[in-house]
Amino acid sequence: MSKIKSAFEQGKALAVFLTCGDPDLETTAAAVRAAAENGADLIILGIPFSDPTAEGPVIQASNMRALGGGVTTDKIFSFVKELRRGVKIPLAFMTYANVVFSYGAERFLSQCEEAEVDGLILPDVPLEEKEDFLPFCRSHGVDLVSLAAPAPEKRLARIAAGAEGFLYIVPGPETEEAGDAFFAGLASMVETIRQNSPIPCAVCSHLSDPEQAGKIARLAGGVIAASAAVTLLEKYGKDAPRQIGEYVKAVKEAIAQ
Repeated sequence: MSKIKSAFEQGKALAVFLTCGDPDLETTAAAVRAAAENGADLIILGIPFSDPTAEGPVIQASNMRALGGGVTTDKIFSFVKELRRGVKIPLAFMTYANVVFSYGAERFLSQCEEAEVDGLILPDVPLEEKEDFLPFCRSHGVDLVSLAAPAPEKRLARIAAGAEGFLYIVPGPETEEAGDAFFAGLASMVETIRQNSPIPCAVCSHLSDPEQAGKIARLAGGVIAASAAVTLLEKYGKDAPRQIGEYVKAVKEAIAQ
């Protein structure tokens, strides 16, 4: 059974994104532990890339800080292997196709298996190019997680039908006061997905408001805190893990209601 899917079995799931090495790997480890101890069900670890075109300015800046600090893919694999001594919840990598290609897809996925990484998310790989990576993922027991943005029903149905682990939903533009149109659009996406696959859905949110996360979670299987923890790391640096733990606890309580 997919370990990623198990994150969604105990109610609404909370996934937390962190960029590896921002500001250093020691702080990343402390942030992961704080998130896990306070209720996170899944940790998404970003492998920094020099041209993170699919990201907003907050995560782009975190990529630059991590790379500037000397983090490498090899260092990240060693870091995750050590992290796994104590962190048992599912872990997924999020990075770009070029990172995997330049490392070597077979070598990369083999290292994922050794490090007990459960999923891989490649935001720049569309449905039509998944086959470039899928055989390597399957041979090493790693779910290749698909992304779904607002699209015609037929395309959403195809994405859902081939999804593994969970479906990473990127909704329309968010605001602090997201209105009826935002939630109606999200509800429609989730309904189309559910008609075509039993795959759990988690909605990407860049907002830091736990109440907003609760509203989003009521429509799907969970919420992805995509930049809130990164923002706290930018603000508090090495002191951020405590703040991240408090944030995760508040969001987990909100989505459980």
